[in-house]
Amino acid sequence: MIAEALKRRRTGTSRPIRITSSDLYRCAETSTIIARTLDTPVTTDSRLREISFGEAEGRPNSWLAQRQVPAPDNNRLDHRGPVAGAETRREIASRVGECIRELMNDLDHDHIVVTHGFAHTFVVSAWLQLPAEAGGFATFATTPGAITHLRHDDYWRNRTLAQLADTSHLDCGTMA
Repeated sequence: MIAEALKRRRTGTSRPIRITSSDLYRCAETSTIIARTLDTPVTTDSRLREISFGEAEGRPNSWLAQRQVPAPDNNRLDHRGPVAGAETRREIASRVGECIRELMNDLDHDHIVVTHGFAHTFVVSAWLQLPAEAGGFATFATTPGAITHLRHDDYWRNRTLAQLADTSHLDCGTMA
């Protein structure tokens, strides 16, 4: 449904597509289906991965919930909490931002980025060129299978968050 929605949205567009995806299984599988429908290759990039929870990886959510401590308002970007090896918001913003800035330099393609829910905030932030420090409180919430449309004006070079986390394509009742 995601692939078909993206295909419909591209009607009348001549610019070639470039698909870049997290290399983790769910995103890689989703991007492969999208690529097949849009007849274009996929590049995977580990920088688009979800936030790492360090030693909590692979453990039940209840294990993490018992140990996790909310970030304090005075240092949300660098808060790691008591979980060894957990990634900070600044670290995920840095790696996701680096990837998105590289993609932004490629003006010859329309880009499809397939990533995870928490990483999504940092894709949108980097694309809008918000400073990493804004990522302490900002969240661009999404749900699985949602499409966020980020539009670049080739003439004025403005960046627009045209649609955030659209799931209308997932409503089977509206499918033709």
